[in-house]
Amino acid sequence: MPSAPVVVEDLDVLIIGAGISGIGAGHYLTTQHPTKSFAILEARGASGGTWDLFRYPGIRSDSDLYTFGYEFKPWLDEDSIASADRILEYLRETATENGLDSRIRFHHKAIGADWSSAQARWLVDVERTDTGERLRFRTRWIFNAGGYYRYDQGFTPHFKGRERFHGPIVHPQDWDDNLDYAGKRVVVIGSGATAVTLVPAMARTAAHVTMLQRTPSYILPVPKRDAIAAVLMKVFGEERGYAMTRSKNIAMQRGIYRSCQRSPKAARRLIRKVNARRLTPGFPVDEHFNPPYNPWDQRLCAVPNGDLFQAIREGTASVVTDRIISFTENGVLLGSGTELEADIIVTATGLNLQLFGGMYLSIDHRPVALTETVTYRGVMLSGVPNFAFAIGYQSASWTLKVGLLCEYFCRLLTHLDANGYDAVWPVANPDMPTQPMMNSSAGYIQRSASQLPKQGPETPWLMSKDFRADRKLLRESDIVDQFLHFSHLSGGAEAPWAGIREVEAA
Repeated sequence: MPSAPVVVEDLDVLIIGAGISGIGAGHYLTTQHPTKSFAILEARGASGGTWDLFRYPGIRSDSDLYTFGYEFKPWLDEDSIASADRILEYLRETATENGLDSRIRFHHKAIGADWSSAQARWLVDVERTDTGERLRFRTRWIFNAGGYYRYDQGFTPHFKGRERFHGPIVHPQDWDDNLDYAGKRVVVIGSGATAVTLVPAMARTAAHVTMLQRTPSYILPVPKRDAIAAVLMKVFGEERGYAMTRSKNIAMQRGIYRSCQRSPKAARRLIRKVNARRLTPGFPVDEHFNPPYNPWDQRLCAVPNGDLFQAIREGTASVVTDRIISFTENGVLLGSGTELEADIIVTATGLNLQLFGGMYLSIDHRPVALTETVTYRGVMLSGVPNFAFAIGYQSASWTLKVGLLCEYFCRLLTHLDANGYDAVWPVANPDMPTQPMMNSSAGYIQRSASQLPKQGPETPWLMSKDFRADRKLLRESDIVDQFLHFSHLSGGAEAPWAGIREVEAA
């Protein structure tokens, strides 16, 4: 009988994921709880998460780095919409400055974790992705910073006749660095952020690139560089200028989102007008850039300096809105009967969701059914002790919310330490009405909504989309409320789980 995996480290906090959220969490722990022991598990061999994994042409941010960057570290690059290599450099510089390099355990994938009520500890099963070795970590807390994408496999729907196509078919998540598309005809299937990034980037050297979409997306040109930010940082210095730019852009993001929600018809008309100005006279804007849903029902796609529209104007790229009947030997057969000829097909058809990197959770060996849990303040799950997670905004820069979540997490640790508590968990009313954790009409969310935790109808169970509301909830409001239960180790058996006796339910 094989022996149990060896416990290699005992820690106060185990962070899962060394991407933008995990590095951020490491900073907050280092600065606010310098005596606590922690490590960061990273399944891959490099830090940076998304920004190291994705290698397709033109990959960049789709929001400004003054808000996508950390509040505590000014973004000093001249580009507001930045390329992946610059973002990666920024992240790794942050890790080094905070002494996190030595805390990252590369090739360590968290498989699952079991909470021991008797010990008030998580026992985390880990697999070495380079050797297959199985290890265990024991920790007081888990902070899962792995996001909600499945990083080993993108989403590609079934395409009839796929095997007939003579050329390469590639998904952006599995980009082949040796793929030569210079002088080739390329069809990019998709209309989301990845597609609108790929098309202008590939159009610079390809013979022609066609963006083939079933349904249009809202696409908005934004300046690649922020002229106001440059002035503010010159006049007020890097730190104050960055803070002022960040506040400006937060207000702008919030204003745009709220305006779209309040007056969707007016927002639709305005976006259409902006698009039409970027295209040639007579271009069929309504066919290709007028979605059937309202603005911000799905995320808007930002294109720096309108590069997608420029490629279309110059004739190096085009847009086709139609349904796919099948792949052919030479391209794609459309519902209209047209055959789009291609040498290369790129399936920018989206991502798969996989919450918490696919790791399982159990409490005293009893599995946790994630679909039966409810999110609390967007950072914890009902009934699950000493477990926090980081999921950012969809309607604004991801990192804005992650920063607030990390602050709240550190405040919670301070409260436990000050009162001698060992465990904390939210308790939801079982009769509370719930809804999917993520409300969006985006395909990748709809495909997985039934597998995710739920959210409630109001604070603190609601996954807020508003930075100001979250700032009040996570940074300014009291830690203790009627839903949060604290406990300490006890030999008694009165607890929700053996060995834990509840001592506070304020």
